[in-house]
Amino acid sequence: MTRLNAYQSILQNSHSLSVNIFANEKVKIEQNALSELTELLELQQTIAQIQAVDKDFFASQQVGIEQVAVTPDFHKGAGIPIGTTLLTKGFLSPQAIGKDINCGMRMYVTDLSETEIRAHLPALSQKIRHTFFQGGRNLPLTRNQKMALLQNGLMGLLETCKQTENEGLWRQYDAKQQEQELSHVINMGSMMTNGIFSGLENYVNAGGEKCFDSQIGSIGGGNHFVEVQRVKEISNGAIAHEWGLKVGQTVVMIHTGSVSIGYPTAIYFQDILRKIYPKQLKLPKNGILPLPFSEKYAPYWAEFWQALSNATNFAFGNRLFLGLMLKNVMESEFGSHSFELLYDSGHNLVWEENLKTENVFLHRKGACPARGAEQMQNTPFHWTGEPVLIPGSMGASSFILAGNGNANSNFSASHGAGRSLSRGESLKYDEKSLDDFLKNFHIITPIDPKRADIRNRQDILQKWRDEIKKEAPFAFKPISAVIETQVQAGIATVVAEVEPIFTIKG
Repeated sequence: MTRLNAYQSILQNSHSLSVNIFANEKVKIEQNALSELTELLELQQTIAQIQAVDKDFFASQQVGIEQVAVTPDFHKGAGIPIGTTLLTKGFLSPQAIGKDINCGMRMYVTDLSETEIRAHLPALSQKIRHTFFQGGRNLPLTRNQKMALLQNGLMGLLETCKQTENEGLWRQYDAKQQEQELSHVINMGSMMTNGIFSGLENYVNAGGEKCFDSQIGSIGGGNHFVEVQRVKEISNGAIAHEWGLKVGQTVVMIHTGSVSIGYPTAIYFQDILRKIYPKQLKLPKNGILPLPFSEKYAPYWAEFWQALSNATNFAFGNRLFLGLMLKNVMESEFGSHSFELLYDSGHNLVWEENLKTENVFLHRKGACPARGAEQMQNTPFHWTGEPVLIPGSMGASSFILAGNGNANSNFSASHGAGRSLSRGESLKYDEKSLDDFLKNFHIITPIDPKRADIRNRQDILQKWRDEIKKEAPFAFKPISAVIETQVQAGIATVVAEVEPIFTIKG
């Protein structure tokens, strides 16, 4: 790496590609992540080798990686580092967005106070555990609604909501409010497509014409969560006022994606990429392959966008229903109160962009869109810039920022603090650190460790502790340096800092 300034370096490489690394001196860059990034750049050589043996594979000879930028939470992934953004021309790489398609963030602003929440934590914990993990979500969906969701996203749900009106969780679905909130979701929460990916037919048909869906409304595992937070500090009063944020109020941050729906899509297209790859060439070491934008492979291209749209739309719906589930619990405890959407955006996606008059494809793997005010015209954020939601590790502060539209970062910001220890390494951390954390922080999980029939089950308790250990604060980088880097680089502007009151983990 060659450092350009206090917050940005470039990665020298044999392909002469533009590779920007955003990390100030306080942010640790792991060698294994750099090695993985260097291997990813070999995709440029793979493209040249394909062109040499199959001139029809791509539509043009002007194909390749245009720019790579990595965010300060950059760390090793599975072939592509987390925090990588990849701008390509003439092809896209399904592997560059990962298996949890449209994993992303959703945030609500409420008028409840921290004092109210903490006073009701025991009752809330019981109700949340029942709703989220013990079959209490009460979410009926017709077969037609599932199809509408997968094909048309949040717009599809809006069009079909009367089919289950006033049933179960749908009582929390206010059609007028949902229509207004579409403008607070990237792409209005809808990637339109005319069909259903064949791998999702079982999901659509499960349960017949109407069922209580077991998939949607799932947090998932790993670093996914639903968290109730308190606004600790306002850094930009004008934008905070515009977004309805003030010190002391509570907000809700949701982090999850397409869970089991996105996975089969990703696996299927890994097989497709290997199928169309020229047989006379050796597969690259990391297995990262291109899907060409060409007439020869047009059917696969169309099939990919259909499958991507289905999984993306499901993830938007998943985050919506998780929000309504928590709203339902809160209303049962506190009565009617304000619960308004600030923003919802994915960080594992690919977008077709039109930059410098050329169509290119912008992949984000664990990176938030952070577009500036100019790019947010015709949205409620046309003068503030795009809301950027960056969570800290469990128990740490998170941040709400406004995007500045930095082209060198591919208009992207980090999606978290970034891991400093792998999940396996985290399990080796000392038990006292975990005990200290659990003593001071409230986590709601499927297992209640205080329940009488669980307290003496050391096997169950140890598995519970191990899962928390993998996502505990000591496994992640400090969030402060990650945020500081992005402010220094002009990627985003801090609007508010929020701190957790309690976290729901799957």
